[in-house]
Amino acid sequence: RGKCMKLLFKQRMFSWFDSYDIYDENGNTVYTVEGRLAWGHRLIIYNAYQEQLGEIKEEVFTFLPRFRMYMNDACIGYIEKEFSFFRPKFHLSCNDWTIHGNFMEWEYDVISESQGIIMQASKELFHFTDTYVLDIRQQGHALLCLMIVLAIDAAKCSKNS
Repeated sequence: RGKCMKLLFKQRMFSWFDSYDIYDENGNTVYTVEGRLAWGHRLIIYNAYQEQLGEIKEEVFTFLPRFRMYMNDACIGYIEKEFSFFRPKFHLSCNDWTIHGNFMEWEYDVISESQGIIMQASKELFHFTDTYVLDIRQQGHALLCLMIVLAIDAAKCSKNS
């Protein structure tokens, strides 16, 4: 099943565009994320060697936030906010995962119909910048889980601006 993985996700403080550093439990940089100028959010994910691994692009002119996800320059699907009261919910088009948030939008569970819990993400309060902790059940899911949290964070930014 692969081993569990914990990632710490911190937004950079003084950055013109969205940019993030993602660390493992030992403080090593695992991924970096750089925002690009575009209509809507466009975030490019790099590994520790600055090789591009993935990208998410916000689709503009949609009723609810929707992001296309790319790995190796191929679109693997999209993540889309669903209409819901009180608790945010997102749909993923590329597998059987659903994403459920709590009322305050600080905690999210990613659940697979066939595999159970994939990830639990929580936002840590009392930091100068957005900081998330991602508890990922299988290391192989790390990149897709990171894309989900980036899209949720970007969707919240779009709603607040």
